[in-house]
Amino acid sequence: MFTDYAKILVKSGDGGDGAISFRREKYVAAGGPDGGDGGKGGDVYFIVDKDINTLVDFRYKKKFKAENGKNGEANHRYGKGGEDLYIKVPIGTIIKDVETGKILADLSEKNQVEKIFPGGRGGKGNSHFATSTRQAPRFSQGGEKGIEKEIILELKLLADVGLIGFPNVGKSTFLSVVTSATPKIADYHFTTLEPNLGVVKSEYGDSFVIADIPGIIEGASEGTGLGLQFLRHIERTRLLLHVIDVSGIEGRNPVQDFNTINEELKKYSEKLSKRKQIIVANKIDSIQDENLYNELEKLAKENDMEIYKISAATRQGMKELLVRVSEILKELPKEELVKQEERKVYTLEEKDEGFTIFKEKDMWVVDGPAVQKIMRRVNLEDNESMHYFQKCLDNLGVNQKLKEAGVQEGDTVRVVDWELEWYD
Repeated sequence: MFTDYAKILVKSGDGGDGAISFRREKYVAAGGPDGGDGGKGGDVYFIVDKDINTLVDFRYKKKFKAENGKNGEANHRYGKGGEDLYIKVPIGTIIKDVETGKILADLSEKNQVEKIFPGGRGGKGNSHFATSTRQAPRFSQGGEKGIEKEIILELKLLADVGLIGFPNVGKSTFLSVVTSATPKIADYHFTTLEPNLGVVKSEYGDSFVIADIPGIIEGASEGTGLGLQFLRHIERTRLLLHVIDVSGIEGRNPVQDFNTINEELKKYSEKLSKRKQIIVANKIDSIQDENLYNELEKLAKENDMEIYKISAATRQGMKELLVRVSEILKELPKEELVKQEERKVYTLEEKDEGFTIFKEKDMWVVDGPAVQKIMRRVNLEDNESMHYFQKCLDNLGVNQKLKEAGVQEGDTVRVVDWELEWYD
């Protein structure tokens, strides 16, 4: 089964908590803090596997999680780091964030490995918070939470040339004649329900890969039939061969077919509609009305496009076309589908930014990733820990923002889920 789309949930590992511990040894009257740091959570990587051709495995497994880091221990012992998670995908896979629609990675190179989500940092043990005035800190740092996201995997076939056109115009026959591919061929619509790839051998110049894209129909760009899935694969190709039936046997109008398909390409992607295209007038061995071809040839000249008359069934005109395709491919650069600046890269620092302050009835509420991070580090039952907490809020700018918002002496302030009375 060919599967080219999957939606999965992925989470990097949480960092382990730092330990709260003090030396307790014979003949050591006042052992200092010796809590070790927590281990780092496992990262999430995606790796290209040459032996995988579809995303079918992701139909049955939807959740992937890297290992959490272990907590720190006494005597300055660090927690063990969580094991990284490597998820194997076929070449040509694009990874997107469901929430933002941003592209996280384009895995279009052999053996490519991309780190998508870093694991959470391990928290610091209480030994890090000892000072000359705070000699026995009874608090440590909680481990950083990993990143959890729902992502989309899209497989876009890697091919130099894409065969496009309505169903039953001879694309599969064309592919079977020029390559060793063996697509199912029959005289009815939608014989091809999944893309097929074939390699054209070097007798026509340098070898190149052709993809037979299943029939695109009117409304494909809006999702009619399997249109969106089919259109996705054309994006990777450098050159389009637009196969059009000029025989007239099925009562088709070649010019109308050309315009309909190109309109769908334009609706799907303006960039795709401008991709270099050669018109391939197929089935000339059984042509019933020469005017059908003549009108198509006139349209090609008006659009400054090349047109070739062929018969995939009898191989007439095939060699000339493929020689020309090979020449064009030497001139067309291999462009990167997803430019680096278009990609979204997740880092742990992003989660630590920002806080919000708002008033809810008679209470001021302070929340946000940066404040939540501080709350995970403190022991609310310990005075020294509370002094550290106030200092962190001040350094973050929370206290200043509360003053600017109009907080008054004696007002109740809730920081995340902990309430305190404001005093200046």
